[in-house]
Amino acid sequence: MKKLATVFLTLVLTACSSQGSATTEGEHLNFACYKYSDSIDPIVNVNSSWCGIRYGVTECLFKFDEQVIAKPNLCYKAEHSDDYVTWKIYIKDDIYFSNGNQVTASSVVNSIERLYKETDASQGGKGNSNPEGYLIYKSIEADDANGVVTIVCQNPTTNMMGILAYPYFAIVDTTADEIIGTGPYKIDHDNVGISMELSRNEHYRTEVPFDTITVIYIEDSSTKSMALQSGDISVAENITSAEAIAELEQQPEKYNISTTAGIRTGNSYINFNTELGHDALRKAVMMAIDSKTMCEVTVGGMYTSGISVLPSSLAYNYDKLHTQYEYDKDEAIKMLDDANIIDTDGDGFRELDGENIDLNYIVYTSRNLNDFAQAIALQLAEIGIKVTVNIRDYDTALALQNAGEFDLITANTLTVGVGDPQDYLGNWYSKNAVNYGYYESAAYDELYEKLMIEPDINKRVDIITDMQQILIDDAATIVHGYYNSRMFSRVDDILKADISPIDYYWITTDILPRGVN
Repeated sequence: MKKLATVFLTLVLTACSSQGSATTEGEHLNFACYKYSDSIDPIVNVNSSWCGIRYGVTECLFKFDEQVIAKPNLCYKAEHSDDYVTWKIYIKDDIYFSNGNQVTASSVVNSIERLYKETDASQGGKGNSNPEGYLIYKSIEADDANGVVTIVCQNPTTNMMGILAYPYFAIVDTTADEIIGTGPYKIDHDNVGISMELSRNEHYRTEVPFDTITVIYIEDSSTKSMALQSGDISVAENITSAEAIAELEQQPEKYNISTTAGIRTGNSYINFNTELGHDALRKAVMMAIDSKTMCEVTVGGMYTSGISVLPSSLAYNYDKLHTQYEYDKDEAIKMLDDANIIDTDGDGFRELDGENIDLNYIVYTSRNLNDFAQAIALQLAEIGIKVTVNIRDYDTALALQNAGEFDLITANTLTVGVGDPQDYLGNWYSKNAVNYGYYESAAYDELYEKLMIEPDINKRVDIITDMQQILIDDAATIVHGYYNSRMFSRVDDILKADISPIDYYWITTDILPRGVN
């Protein structure tokens, strides 16, 4: 395995050096990560928007701090009307795109309007991003003389700053042919699928520590770990092999591991438009899955098991929740038998309404999701449910998810992506375009609509608690557990490389080379 990983890494690094790599004069960083998208354009899909910010190329008007509170970033303040319908955003006058163009109120408005137009199919948009899942506005206007952007919302919007900190709303220069952002680094060359070459944004408002950076896409955790140990890379995000992590943890004098509390949920969406819409089948599937063992053994403690879509580390009354679907294989088998979901042709797998059950499980390999899917397929086979695991790259998996071409599909999601779980919980709101599993519950929808307009924090917590319990009772999704994010770096090369609780922020000016004070 190590020999194969070494060969693969050699090929990757050779490709990086031969396909337009930047000069390494001055301070240079080799940064390894999983390839979540081939694009950094906010309109393409959710991961492309994240990649732009993660690579330090794009930025938003607001940015989350370590307490997951949105603070002004490209602006210096925000004001709202008493009813939270009208917001005024005051743009800083010292912000420039990496091509030297100044960021004005008009350029901010143009960027936001581009996002909505290019993701609206009725206007010819081809992007898969969903900004309307976060913000619907009646109007947006620019006052360049005073540097003010005025947004009038369709509904009261209490969390505007958190919403505008979400990567969809990264500000880009719409006068350019390529994606030009305001981040500390700019793209010099994109070796699609292999690496991306970055260099310092000379127009950035503060000091930028590296002259050049190579972002190297390495999906295999063992290969990432080997590259870190050999010195081929200095920083890596999310090495997920328990064995590799243990090896690095035993050498604190050589490697720094930054870990943040799990506010990500690993889950699999259930497509209610398929046979899994059958209550007995779906609930039997839930009871046949041993999530605790998978979290502790299969993925080596990378996740903490749980029953809710919101992590137990968040303040949303996890301790008050309960499930009727604890792991019980015998009870799962009985439930299927009682529902006459049985094997009639002797092939070892059950049928539903005379049709063979073969669940199409779409998987991508990030953050141990493929490990969960393979383990679940084996566990379901034990109760006579056939599962076909189909591993896809992330962009393909996302397209299949949007098209509803799956029975089960893996996900690992930041649950408070705008500083609040409302938008994440919208994934199960039947009127939402991102209701990926086509789940529908009148009770859940009613609570979600209350949540959208409720400003009182304590009342919001109560509503969110009830919503979680409904999803648990309905077996609306398979919760794998809660993921702890990590950043790994070489002590000899890097002074500081910490992972943020909101892991939009990977390559920032806070990553410092050794020797910088």
